[in-house]
Amino acid sequence: MPEKSPPVGLDSPGKGPAARRGLLALIALCLAMTGLFAQTGRDPEVLQQQLVFRFSPARVPLLNSWLTMLRTAGSLKEEEKLKRINDFINQNIVFDNDIDIWQQSDYWATPLETIGQGRGDCEDFAIFKYVSLRVAGVASNKLRLVYAKARLDSPSGPVQQAHMVLAYYATPDRAPLILDNLDGAIRPASQRTDLQPVFSFNSEGIFAGVSGKDRAASGSIRRLSRWEDAWRRILAEGYE
Repeated sequence: MPEKSPPVGLDSPGKGPAARRGLLALIALCLAMTGLFAQTGRDPEVLQQQLVFRFSPARVPLLNSWLTMLRTAGSLKEEEKLKRINDFINQNIVFDNDIDIWQQSDYWATPLETIGQGRGDCEDFAIFKYVSLRVAGVASNKLRLVYAKARLDSPSGPVQQAHMVLAYYATPDRAPLILDNLDGAIRPASQRTDLQPVFSFNSEGIFAGVSGKDRAASGSIRRLSRWEDAWRRILAEGYE
């Protein structure tokens, strides 16, 4: 992906009644999220209708393949779920940048939007994997989206660029496994010396680092405006 500034702005939390209303809205959002991912079945007809309305009937086979894959992945052991979902998304989504896809410099797509376009950038790959694993039954406290600097080789030498991956924590004490679109193999973070993590987050909030023992700052998702917006759109798609 092209070099760009950090993918999210950490907005200053407000004060007063407006901030309290925002916090109440966030609590309601989290409650809705909990109910959403407690469901194991989705209504494919509703998702198909949304996909066809917004994009094209040509993408329905990919949507159906994804839903079928999620149903079969639900009964697997967690590390097998990681491989199944990571491979499916890496193999079926083409990497592209937001300018070409959305005519915006930085847009975080929902799974349905990524399926509808058939392509996405690193944030879209990571979000698609996060939602897929949540739907397949992996708890949110085992998953984090990690904003990092990736070291890449170029004709003029090594360069750094903004990047996002998904991390899976089997337990808080273990090093996470990294799911990435740059490297299709799922590897422990200790083997990804090309990545320099900056911070991590999930639907519970922002974490200062990437240790599995870190606690999310209370209400901090409100400071991650692109993620909060993407998460509202994800819930609106209705994976239930």
